[in-house]
Amino acid sequence: MIKVAVTGAAGRMGSGIIRKITQQDDMEVVAAIEMPNTPLAGRDAGVQAGIEELGVEIVGSEKLEEALKESGADVLVDFTIAPAAANAIKVATSCGVGVVVGTTGFTDEQMQENIKNVKDNNVPAVISSNMAIGVNVFFNTLKKLAPLLYDYDIEIIEAHHNQKKDAPSGTAMTAFEVIAKELDRDTEEVGVFGRKGLVGKRTPEEIGVHAIRGGDIVGDHTVMFVGDGERLEVKHQAHTREVFIAGVIRAIRYIPEAEKGVVSSMNDVLGLE
Repeated sequence: MIKVAVTGAAGRMGSGIIRKITQQDDMEVVAAIEMPNTPLAGRDAGVQAGIEELGVEIVGSEKLEEALKESGADVLVDFTIAPAAANAIKVATSCGVGVVVGTTGFTDEQMQENIKNVKDNNVPAVISSNMAIGVNVFFNTLKKLAPLLYDYDIEIIEAHHNQKKDAPSGTAMTAFEVIAKELDRDTEEVGVFGRKGLVGKRTPEEIGVHAIRGGDIVGDHTVMFVGDGERLEVKHQAHTREVFIAGVIRAIRYIPEAEKGVVSSMNDVLGLE
């Protein structure tokens, strides 16, 4: 039985993950963590998620270390915001607890610190900008297409709900990085994030990245390869957050067999090249 702690336990993703875990035969929720000094402290995590009582009380993140040690958690799942997630990774790895992280918006410095904490504490980890299974097939497809369409103009467009805090999305940035790497282009030089005014003629090497925010869009990502006389579009649309949660369940299940001390990706989880 895989013992799982969930941060952001009262949020949309956290509650959904808790509900999904309770439907699995090989895992259980043993700890539920919310923001520091949360007014939800003491409330049953199952009831908060809209299901039966689990006998697991929500605690504030100031008690994260204590909660992990007392619950005997094997893995911490985090879908919060970057600063909170970075701290959760630091605490969890220091406790010898593996991590599954779908939080986006990490700075380069935070991500390097995450990797260092995983390595120094020799724990298994899956950190991905998008846990949806289809999105990771999307990334894999871009990896294969980019070298074939190297002389096409490339534009990335992402759309999310109006509550999303970071832009561009982590998924759009991963798509950008995958394409740039395959084309041997420096991301610092070729990224163009939105356009306004007299920006000049488009260069052949640039890769455009554009963000749209509105309503309750769960997550749309489109990559356009545009040539003379034709256009190829690769698109992924998430209709429900359940697609991310399905990937989380696979990632949790992967943790016991994951290599320790390294950050695995969803490619590793799914066995993609």
